[in-house]
Amino acid sequence: MTAVEVNGEPREVPPGSTVADLLAAAGRDPRTVAVEHNGRILPRASYATTPLAPGDHLEIVHFVQGG
Repeated sequence: MTAVEVNGEPREVPPGSTVADLLAAAGRDPRTVAVEHNGRILPRASYATTPLAPGDHLEIVHFVQGG
């Protein structure tokens, strides 16, 4: 397993996981979140091609619609 930090909490992901894999495992729709990976905002198009490495820090913000 690979240890990463998601929203300040430690999390284990399988080796070779991408940001898209992490979102899928968390049940998050990639169209409704913004992801910061090691201090950089990721474009949605790169979620599937951005690998996770030990010690990575991610912040995932879920958009809520309302009014």
